[in-house]
Amino acid sequence: MQCRKCGAQIADKALICYKCGTATTDAKYQPARIATSSSRTGLIATVIALALIVVLFVMMGRVATAETSNYLRAAAVVIAILIVALRAYARRRR
Repeated sequence: MQCRKCGAQIADKALICYKCGTATTDAKYQPARIATSSSRTGLIATVIALALIVVLFVMMGRVATAETSNYLRAAAVVIAILIVALRAYARRRR
């Protein structure tokens, strides 16, 4: 048999050409197509999350009492953890 790309003489049962690496037959299975999602949605979610975190930190700086500040600090931490967890979940689903 001859290679269809380079014309080299190859064995009849060869799967690829030893000179150029071209497959001797067409693939039986085509690779799965990767679904492309809009990166714009991820960008919007990230910007909104960062804006919320900035607002919480600004509010934490303005609050004078320690009790309220602790609640806001805890809320900021919880929101940050939720954002990171949701982003990780969304990436894993792709």
